[in-house]
Amino acid sequence: MPAPAKSAPPASDETPDLAATLRAAGRTPGAVAAALALDGTMARWRRRAMQRRSERHALDALGLDLDVPRLDVLTAILAPHGAFDCRGQDEPTVGTIAQRLGIDPSRASRLIGDLIASGHVRRAVSQQDARRTVVVLTDTGRAAAEAVRATKIDLLAAFLEDWTEAEIETFLPLLERFSRWTESFDPDEESEAKQG
Repeated sequence: MPAPAKSAPPASDETPDLAATLRAAGRTPGAVAAALALDGTMARWRRRAMQRRSERHALDALGLDLDVPRLDVLTAILAPHGAFDCRGQDEPTVGTIAQRLGIDPSRASRLIGDLIASGHVRRAVSQQDARRTVVVLTDTGRAAAEAVRATKIDLLAAFLEDWTEAEIETFLPLLERFSRWTESFDPDEESEAKQG
């Protein structure tokens, strides 16, 4: 079983003042303490996640001639269950790939062009609307995307192997709840709700 996480130390000398300000604004002491700890943990996690270490490891281990941005496009086309909100997007177009990855459509188009040139992706005619062009994985592209995903899932499974069933049953729904909040959070709406 993994060692329990240590409490995050105060972020700076400003933390006690920030905590007092938030409590004075009506936030509970427990919520303030948890938010400060979560902010520190998320900051550390973001820095590591930005390095995309698991993806880079998988690409190197598999000897694939791809970089992370092009792998992201393959993954967005593959659209593994739960990885993207694909409602109403049955067939991947340049626009839907850009939306799934949160990038500019012109960047998505350039990356897709590179993947077409390397034989990982091809253009096809939509089965739903013959006027529309979609992008699909070639056998090479599908094999690459699925191999990297399998390697990443194996790394996660190795990490979770020592967790108890109760820990996993507690952690996953809470992480999903937090993820849904981060995806739907609108700071402007929060400000309006406070003022209203």
